[in-house]
Amino acid sequence: MGKTSTIQIQVALDDDRIPEKIEWRATDSSEADRFQQAKAMMVAFWDGGDKTALRIDLWTKQMMVDEMADFFFQTMMTMADTYQRATPYKDQADELRAFAKDFYKKFEEKQKLEK
Repeated sequence: MGKTSTIQIQVALDDDRIPEKIEWRATDSSEADRFQQAKAMMVAFWDGGDKTALRIDLWTKQMMVDEMADFFFQTMMTMADTYQRATPYKDQADELRAFAKDFYKKFEEKQKLEK
């Protein structure tokens, strides 16, 4: 085995087990000596034996609705980029990007109606 990289995640919970603070650091990061703050996280692992995705989705009380919409939009766009690099199906990656843009547009429309 070659080089090993470590990612650490710390989640502080309140008495109701709701995340209050999310921090992370990675050994290959330029700031590996200190934890970075995050308001939300999504981590997914693929279990090849069971053919299932194992996920951890957490967000803190401080995460605002507009930030969550941005987070989802950016995550979907990144997923499209990853899918395009990992498969020969650029058309499906483009469909995911289009969906993400439509998703965000609908969010913006809802926000305007609520003001």
